[in-house]
Amino acid sequence: MSTVGNSTNIFWQESPVGKLERQKLLHQKSCVVWITGLSGSGKSTLACSLSRELFTRGNLSYVLDGDNLRHGLNQDLGFKADDRTENIRRVGEVAKLFADAGLICIASLISPYRKDRDSCRAMLPDANFIEVFMNMPLTLCEERDPKGLYKLARAGKIKGFTGIDDPYEPPLNCEIEIKQKAGVCPTPGAMAGEVVTYLEEKGYLQHQ
Repeated sequence: MSTVGNSTNIFWQESPVGKLERQKLLHQKSCVVWITGLSGSGKSTLACSLSRELFTRGNLSYVLDGDNLRHGLNQDLGFKADDRTENIRRVGEVAKLFADAGLICIASLISPYRKDRDSCRAMLPDANFIEVFMNMPLTLCEERDPKGLYKLARAGKIKGFTGIDDPYEPPLNCEIEIKQKAGVCPTPGAMAGEVVTYLEEKGYLQHQ
């Protein structure tokens, strides 16, 4: 018997169909592609482009977008440090379930705190956690400002905004780093291609 939290009457129910069988059915190896970076760095753009590219190749993926999840699963959470940590914990648990189902889960969130991202990495028992760092300068993200949030933060109308008055802790050992080349941002297709190449090299897209 295992215990969870304060409960003592919860038992883990094993599935009659295992992860390896599900991966074989989908002809792929599952993983979590965790895209992190400042607001406006291109996380959602990469997530959508990557998902489309994988689909065209016959690989099944699902995007967990930070904003989308705050409309439902995490709608009760704010943006204080504790809420941010809980937000990432929940997404990590969901991403783990998608990976267990045999999918390539693409999580796209600012996820500003290193310890929270590391906790999500630790959830994957087989270490299939691929951290993608959108290493774009703050000045570029502010210029883009697709949601107008930086202007509000600079004006003091939003408190605790990542990159302005709340820190962003960049990854120390990410698997993939995407940044400008000669001052030019890569296209969505090029970014997706970089991630797909990594997945191919590591055997995630090979038919099982």
